[in-house]
Amino acid sequence: MKALYGQQNSPGEEMTFVFQERENPPPTRDHDVKVQVRACALSWVDTELLSEMKLQKDLVPVGREISGVVLEVGSKVTFFQPDDEVVGILPLDSEESGVCEVILVHEHYLVHKPEKISWAEAAGTVRDGLRAYTALHYLAQVCPGRSVLVLDGASPFGAIAIQLAQHRGAKVISTAHSLEDKQYLERLRPAGARVIDVSHGKVDVAESCLEETGGLGVDIVLDAGVRLYSAEDEPASKSQLLPHKHDILTLLGAGGHWITTEKDLQLDPPDSHSLFLKGATVSFLNEEIWNLSNVQQGKYLDILWGSYIMEKLSNNIFRPQLDEPIPLYEAKVSMEIVQKNQARKRQVIQF
Repeated sequence: MKALYGQQNSPGEEMTFVFQERENPPPTRDHDVKVQVRACALSWVDTELLSEMKLQKDLVPVGREISGVVLEVGSKVTFFQPDDEVVGILPLDSEESGVCEVILVHEHYLVHKPEKISWAEAAGTVRDGLRAYTALHYLAQVCPGRSVLVLDGASPFGAIAIQLAQHRGAKVISTAHSLEDKQYLERLRPAGARVIDVSHGKVDVAESCLEETGGLGVDIVLDAGVRLYSAEDEPASKSQLLPHKHDILTLLGAGGHWITTEKDLQLDPPDSHSLFLKGATVSFLNEEIWNLSNVQQGKYLDILWGSYIMEKLSNNIFRPQLDEPIPLYEAKVSMEIVQKNQARKRQVIQF
């Protein structure tokens, strides 16, 4: 069997991707589930996080969001039996590549897949659904009547966040990075999200949001990264379509919640003073936290299945932003695109 891995020869270098021949999986251990993978979604590999967690390897397994059929279970597995359809996210320290026909997964990283959901939909939704639910439910406590700004709403994460916020009764504002993104957001159902087109660089996001909220500011902001410095000091990789951190501070309302994906966010004393005056909070969105703390395992599985993601997906509460399913032989090229952050839709390998 072939499996896909990432390779980084030295720090700072771009990761390259290779197929490696691997032997059949070892014997199933007590809590292992042997899964025949039917679909695997591709996500950006955070090499910096892996290094910080001492998980960096010569060959990094690629593809962690999988759906498939149970072939065999360990002697102490209680949740699954052969022929069950399952979906899950492999842990950060997994030795298994999801881009492989058969893998072993601990039962605590899997949940049942509803029959009416396709393999690609299940694998392509599970991570973005987890991120959106973590941000809006646990970090921001979204509720009816609150206003939510979702930056880059046409991204796979943004699209699910918009639908989830609307389902909770929130008023949603979103930014679009292109005409195609704007048209996609305007077609989303249920309709109602206010779309701000920032593709030409002529629109002031803060001003537009204040106007939309009658000058009160937005209750919840989900960013897609922010600019920390002036244009000439910002790294070339940082999109000029992203708002400046001062824009976020300006448009954030009293008692607001800023949920950021900017792991190197730098707040100066005047920034902190502005947040203090508004009684606002800043939270960091790191969906890996669920698997980095064993005490959260039950709650994590409940999010994936019992109370949320798969159940809401099967009831059409939200629909994922997926590209056409990709055959296995194109996985290497697709992963290179994903790693360069050039994919606008979630890429899913289908076996």
